[in-house]
Amino acid sequence: MSLRQSTRRSTRIPKREPSISPPPSPSPPLRKIRKIKDESPIDESPIKKVKTETSPQTLKQRKLKAHEKNSLDGPFPTYFRPTPSECSLAHEILSSLHGKKVRPTEVVASKTRAGCGDSPSVLDALVRTILSQNTSDANSTRAKLSMDDTYGGSDHWDEIISGGKEKLQQAIKCGGLSQTKSKVIIQILEQAKEKYGEYSLDHLHKATTEDAMMELLSFDGVGPKTASCVLLFCLQREDFAVDTHVQRITGLLGWHPKNASREQTYHHLNKRIPDEHKYGLHILFVHHGKVCDECKAGGKVTGKCELRKAFRDQAVKGEVEEPVKEEIKNEMQDGSPQKLKKEVKEEVKEE
Repeated sequence: MSLRQSTRRSTRIPKREPSISPPPSPSPPLRKIRKIKDESPIDESPIKKVKTETSPQTLKQRKLKAHEKNSLDGPFPTYFRPTPSECSLAHEILSSLHGKKVRPTEVVASKTRAGCGDSPSVLDALVRTILSQNTSDANSTRAKLSMDDTYGGSDHWDEIISGGKEKLQQAIKCGGLSQTKSKVIIQILEQAKEKYGEYSLDHLHKATTEDAMMELLSFDGVGPKTASCVLLFCLQREDFAVDTHVQRITGLLGWHPKNASREQTYHHLNKRIPDEHKYGLHILFVHHGKVCDECKAGGKVTGKCELRKAFRDQAVKGEVEEPVKEEIKNEMQDGSPQKLKKEVKEEVKEE
């Protein structure tokens, strides 16, 4: 009997061991849950609902989030160009070539050209800038004059809304990309009316530069370049708008990384360029990019451009800070025709 009892005790001991052992692997219950889900279609409904609730952010949210992120330290905080001395040098050279550009004391809306933000009315300035997207000054002016002729004036917003998108599209067809631009203009007018009860954004004259930028970006079809033009010309703020000419020439000078997008270039240069140079340099870069045989789109490298030659010579003579010197050499020597002939993307798509 004692032997049997001892045998029973020995058999009980292993039965107690699992109770103090680690918990079993989670794989069996997971397989069980998966099987139940497969057999019960009803259980799938809450999963679909969760996916719908976590849908991607809207374009407006992405624009505002990207602006907030890049406006803190800039997209390239360790890229030290351009330096203040480089900005002064570029401004001096371009002024000697094309004349000094001084901000007017008063903004006057032109009746003979569209302009880019050239109007004291913020809404009118915004519409003018949209008409100037991805087209020549001549085409945007034709579109603006045709629009004024169709509706009786440049600020007859009620008539534009009541006439509808198709009528506006036909009116600005001569300016190019009328389908996209008419849609954007109608949306902006509707959003302004819904938000403020009137067709006006003139309250932005009293807003801070950052608040005005965020407000402009909140409108459908308005990106950093369009908003920056309104800030620079209409609201007379020190902001550095980046269009295709500015993007190309500052790239040739090595003022931003080669693969920087236009939005990244805007945030970077807006941080690096001193306020006193922003208005003049913007206008001069745009003009230089249109007339310089070496710096215009598709231009050929001849070594005669005074702007690029000055920066190249400056690097060779060692008249710049050491961290910047090597960047200038690398960028200024990269003057391949292939790089110059690279076409810019359509601005409206980016906006």
